[in-house]
Amino acid sequence: MTTTLKAKTVSVIRDNNTIIDRIDVQLSPGEFVGLIGPNGAGKSSLLRVLAGLSDADSGSVCVSNGKHADIALQQLPNRERAQLLAYLPQQETPAWPLQVEHLVGLGRAPWHKPMSGKSERDAQAIERALQITELTQLRHRIVTTLSGGELQRSLLARVFAGEPEIILADEPIAALDPYHQLHMMELLAEHAQQDGSVFAALHDLSLAARFCSRLVLIHHGKVIADGQPIDVLTTENLQQVYGISAYVDCRDDGVVIIPRKRVI
Repeated sequence: MTTTLKAKTVSVIRDNNTIIDRIDVQLSPGEFVGLIGPNGAGKSSLLRVLAGLSDADSGSVCVSNGKHADIALQQLPNRERAQLLAYLPQQETPAWPLQVEHLVGLGRAPWHKPMSGKSERDAQAIERALQITELTQLRHRIVTTLSGGELQRSLLARVFAGEPEIILADEPIAALDPYHQLHMMELLAEHAQQDGSVFAALHDLSLAARFCSRLVLIHHGKVIADGQPIDVLTTENLQQVYGISAYVDCRDDGVVIIPRKRVI
């Protein structure tokens, strides 16, 4: 896994409103980067541009690895791009009443031709994804009968089944209880530690600080801070961007954020 994903002066404009304003960001192998900022900051829009699902109005997104040198993401063949990169959106609702293991199996689609049978590697990847997300007991459940948290874990398992190098996730732990929030953050961190990379929009700042090697804080479509959690999650940044007064406790295992009051 050697792929670097870069956004260069990316801007997105919708209905004459600037959603993303000349953002530069890079995601390198081994990094688990948390994308943080208040509602409406532009996090989802940026992730969709990085995934190649939305076009930027200016700027570019490119990848570099042993096969390509700064090639535009949109120039990659669709199948190669799907093998390289997985995207998990917010609040995805399955359109069909599939069993959990069949939903997870959709993550293998980039690796075989349409209508071809499931290979042994496919079966192994699906089984591993079910196991690491603790879904083996639910493998035959119909996804439309799952709780919100169970469905979110199933969608994350689908991402892991695809064995991508790069994972782009929009609020991947939003619907999960504390146990499963920690579990999924551990899995994402492990993916990065194995020379993959993760860029995830997160609202839990304490978990972001504990698990992410780097944080990118955006506000009104602009990068306000980009660096280690301890350098990004300052009282000044929290007040400027989130409009809150907060207690910031720096510990060996991360930074704990305790909101105190709104700053009007």
